[in-house]
Amino acid sequence: MPFLGKILVVDDDKNLVELIQMGLELAGYEAITATDEKQAINKAQEHVFDLAVVDLQLVQKDGLSLMEDLHLIIPHMPVIILTGYGSIENAVEAMKRGAYSYLTKPFESQELLFQIQKAIENRQLFSEIERLKGLLEEKYSFTNIIAKSAKMQNVLEAVSRIAKTESSVLLLGESGTGKDLIAKAIHLAGERKDKPFVAINCAALPEALLESNLFGHEKGAFSGAIRDARGLFLQAHRGTIFLDEIGDMPLSIQAKILRVLEEKQFRPVGSEKLIEVDVRIIVATNKNLEEQVKQGLFREDLYYRIHVIPILLPPLRERKEDIPPLVEHFLKKAGLQMKKEIKGLTPQAMQKLMLYDWPGNVRELENVIEYAAAMTDKEFITENLLLQSKGIMSQEPVKPLKEAKDAFEKSYLIYLLEVSKGNVSEAAKYAGKYRSDFYDLLKKYDLNPTNFKRKD
Repeated sequence: MPFLGKILVVDDDKNLVELIQMGLELAGYEAITATDEKQAINKAQEHVFDLAVVDLQLVQKDGLSLMEDLHLIIPHMPVIILTGYGSIENAVEAMKRGAYSYLTKPFESQELLFQIQKAIENRQLFSEIERLKGLLEEKYSFTNIIAKSAKMQNVLEAVSRIAKTESSVLLLGESGTGKDLIAKAIHLAGERKDKPFVAINCAALPEALLESNLFGHEKGAFSGAIRDARGLFLQAHRGTIFLDEIGDMPLSIQAKILRVLEEKQFRPVGSEKLIEVDVRIIVATNKNLEEQVKQGLFREDLYYRIHVIPILLPPLRERKEDIPPLVEHFLKKAGLQMKKEIKGLTPQAMQKLMLYDWPGNVRELENVIEYAAAMTDKEFITENLLLQSKGIMSQEPVKPLKEAKDAFEKSYLIYLLEVSKGNVSEAAKYAGKYRSDFYDLLKKYDLNPTNFKRKD
């Protein structure tokens, strides 16, 4: 018989304790008993219990006080209260103070076993939800978003200020800059973090399917609608909905989005019934919405409704300080997935990455590193392996001389600071410059050496 869990049974009636213990062990549980409060506390300090069954009337104190003492030792442990003095008042008080459920003596053993099974299942589900939530918050918390550059630090500072508000947020930036990452971080840092976060790419679906996905539909609303369906807005009720690539949303759907923003209401497809919804809306686009408005492709009134808090995510070519830590992160991730120990890139390979303009931004960088990690059989990824991955040396549009020179100079300085871990004297020596001249160059490109200092 499989082991189902460890139960603490507390009652001053020795015969009842033995009876409960026998029934629990026959069902597959391990039961440890106590006949008074002191024994119960001692047992809780010696064992980790999955659940406790506690009598309401004990010798020195009531079972609810003991339950609170037990929770100081084993937080969130479900407790079932037993009593021969059952009343609505006692039941309400027990639940208010944290009991899972309440059984009045005499009770059927099957009823107790059922309550125990449900309580343990609920506790396991709660633990799994907390674990997943912890992983999610760890992944998308501000401290885990790689932002060494001043531009990304400014983005995170703005995000931290607006996260607690209810205002709509417009994330602007090229494809691959991490708009979805920032949207999740805003949600998790806000008051709605325990409610749903629902995301949809508005460019990925045809108009009819997008409308049905967003607002739901009634049975028979269109061919194939064989049952009612809840849309994403309803699924996100009291949480956050993230509308990615809103610049590609058809005008007809834009009108319904505007209604949700203004009136907190919408109609499912094929329905005359208005549904009220409470959601925070975060939208993102890689398009120039002002230009879209001028061309009649985007509603002006909707533009002003979503443009409450615009946040621009800079392209990777404008925050190259972030490339080395991003590479380190992607290498760790790829190494774990592929069960490889990859220590890093050769200096020549890193320099190649620093000098490339990254039109696909962070997403392109991750793809390049993933390819190189998959193909390498060495501890360090070489320049040649990067060149094979995605044509990093491919012909780029010709830039004016000054722009090309400045771009190279800034990338070169970042590379030297990364190699020297922020040691200006060492970096200046590599560059063949006097320390004061090197500082002038850092000031020219707004580079702070302290941002490059890392622990060994």
